[in-house]
Amino acid sequence: MIKDLVSKNRSYRRFYQDHKISYDFLKELVNLARLSPSGRNLQPLKYFLSADKETNEKVFSTLSWAAYLKDWDGPEEGEKPSAYIVILGDTRLTTNFMCDHGIVSQSMLLGAVENGLGGCIFASINKPKLKVLLNLEEHFEILLVIALGKPKEIVVIEDVRDKDIKYYRDENQIHHVPKRSIEELIVNKK
Repeated sequence: MIKDLVSKNRSYRRFYQDHKISYDFLKELVNLARLSPSGRNLQPLKYFLSADKETNEKVFSTLSWAAYLKDWDGPEEGEKPSAYIVILGDTRLTTNFMCDHGIVSQSMLLGAVENGLGGCIFASINKPKLKVLLNLEEHFEILLVIALGKPKEIVVIEDVRDKDIKYYRDENQIHHVPKRSIEELIVNKK
């Protein structure tokens, strides 16, 4: 059921790094992106796939991890993602990518969750550095990075308390994600 997939699709930040993800599986996820809606049906997104250790390290070095976890700089060796998908906008087609990269990110992550994997969407990226490290052509704009792997952490959803929406880890390293109530989200009450 879609509700189960969406509920399991959390922002995982620690993985079993030795769990391999194939390039072919990444292509399957990109196919889900390809089949997703696109504003004006322009389909201006392209993808850089990484499933090898050397390229993964390049991508990893450009990401900022978990802003609310002030005392954590990101996953340690052995807990890093096994693969990445870098979502690119092709500026030869447009400079307005609308919300396409958000839509395809969700589609790909749902596909990952359906296959027992998890991921995290990154917008906090050192884009100039990553563009050089990946030797990307000038007409590609880096929009998002999706980190993928077999989750090594437990993430739970809970109700927002005292208006605090910041995620946190407890003493057992369980990651808590507060969510606003449905009543708070719907503005027209019956």
